[in-house]
Amino acid sequence: MEERGVPAMGRTLFLPLLWIAMLTSAARVVQCLPYDYSSSSECLPEPLEPQYGGGILRNANFSAGLQGWSAFGYGAVEEGLSATGNGYGVARNRTRPYQSVSQKVYLQNDTHYTLSAWLQVSNGSADVRAVVKTDGEFIHAGAVEARSGCWSILKGGLTAPASGAAELYFESNATVDIWVDSVSLQPFSREEWAAHHHAAIKSARKKTVRLRARDSAGKPVPGAQVRVEHVRSGFPLGSAMSAEILQSPAYQRWFTSRFTVTTFENEMKWYSTERVQGREDYSVPDAMLRFAKSHGIAVRGHNVFWDQPSQQPAWVRSLSQRQLQQATARRIRSVMSRYAGQVIAWDVVNENLHFQFFEDKFGWDASAEFYRRAHQMDGQALMSMNEYNTLEWPGDTLAGPSKYLGKLFQIKKFPGNANDARMAIGLEGHFSVPSIPYIRAALDTMSKANAPIWLTEIDVAPGPNQAHYLEQILREVYAHPAVHGIILWTARHPQGCYVMCLTDDNFRNLPTGDVVDKLIAEWKTHSLAGVADADGYYEAELFHGDYKVTVSHPVANSTVVQSLSIDRETDTDSEYTIHV
Repeated sequence: MEERGVPAMGRTLFLPLLWIAMLTSAARVVQCLPYDYSSSSECLPEPLEPQYGGGILRNANFSAGLQGWSAFGYGAVEEGLSATGNGYGVARNRTRPYQSVSQKVYLQNDTHYTLSAWLQVSNGSADVRAVVKTDGEFIHAGAVEARSGCWSILKGGLTAPASGAAELYFESNATVDIWVDSVSLQPFSREEWAAHHHAAIKSARKKTVRLRARDSAGKPVPGAQVRVEHVRSGFPLGSAMSAEILQSPAYQRWFTSRFTVTTFENEMKWYSTERVQGREDYSVPDAMLRFAKSHGIAVRGHNVFWDQPSQQPAWVRSLSQRQLQQATARRIRSVMSRYAGQVIAWDVVNENLHFQFFEDKFGWDASAEFYRRAHQMDGQALMSMNEYNTLEWPGDTLAGPSKYLGKLFQIKKFPGNANDARMAIGLEGHFSVPSIPYIRAALDTMSKANAPIWLTEIDVAPGPNQAHYLEQILREVYAHPAVHGIILWTARHPQGCYVMCLTDDNFRNLPTGDVVDKLIAEWKTHSLAGVADADGYYEAELFHGDYKVTVSHPVANSTVVQSLSIDRETDTDSEYTIHV
């Protein structure tokens, strides 16, 4: 875990790069630039060098003073110099949000751009956003909470809507001086971006394994017939479910044939289990849990509390502080003791960056205290924050990556919450038009918490590109090495779904459902068959998951069937011996 106050690691951040040599397509071979997944959650004494040498930006590290840079919004711009001799740009005497250091660039149509910049402010802390001004459009590309006295990285991105001149600048509603250094704007073609996916999936979602056939005497069996069948995916992909599934065989068949994890859409929430004060009813979530367990489907507990005032049980809103303390103590004890050991994660406090019902009642550390109690109630499950707009909207400064990590670190540091291994990151993912480069960049920064990242409620607003956007989003998040699971917010009701459905009323796929089925098929190892070499070896590249391996002796009339499990912890040099 990287937390504030850790000594700087030097001017260059030596984090792994994903090196890609070539992308082969039917028509051509494309030379690909590596994608740099590095980011930081630290506020450093000096900024690091610009990624990609600054990309298309000139004088990205201000080593030539202000050459290539200018003032945006009639502000005042000058060169700053640190005690160590490092130069940077400064926007001084700001009276408007958009007054900033800026640089003019030329963008290429339909090209992804990844952006990074190191920022500092003159006093206190302030939210600073990166904006790219094109012909008639202002595109938010990312945000960070910048501080005085140290440098924070803003990592973001955008997709150029058209070819043409543009201008990159930074804005803040606070009238502080903005210091800017080590800025980068790097273009990637669609082919390069797809190559990054391919390489990341190969590294993070697959393993090459060696199977070796031996006889009863331990000797290799050359020519052994080997068949490998993928039984179950190792990557958790699922959907929310509603209580309607209990009464619908068609819903059950459709759901269980696809998904390995679920969240109950509303049925476990406080307003569902205790509609009337003191009268709890868990019969519906109990039945849904029995159904999920009977089909080997893991369940996320959603949610213990929700910080949005309008989502409290009606009777909760009128309670005194003392009465609310008693009610919340009963709630967390009731729901977590009932389902402890039966769920894989808990959304302990939902949406506590955008809302603060409990903080307003109990103080700034209300969420942290709830997490402390949750850790005590369930010693196995992950404890998640669950929030929207961290990935969906680069301009939402309430829930950007730096704000999310700040809250997460606050919870971790609270007395009793020291077990970092059980904290997790929940990112909802309610999209309209996604910014694919921003999603990747935000995940890069979120990964610095060293906590499992889950996409917990993915959907896309209705429109002609809904299925296309869904596919883009799913490909992006699945390929990111820091993502541990995906849940779609597509619970089915007679009247439809919250925002996005995967099927019609008869459980026939809609275009969004076709996308999901296509990717499920793509992200699995299809049956392999082959022959062991002269030393009895058979090598195969497999997606993580559970496998049935069948090996037949080429001479003796014997066949052995063995189970095999591959996951991200599997040693790449592992050898599996099968006696036949």
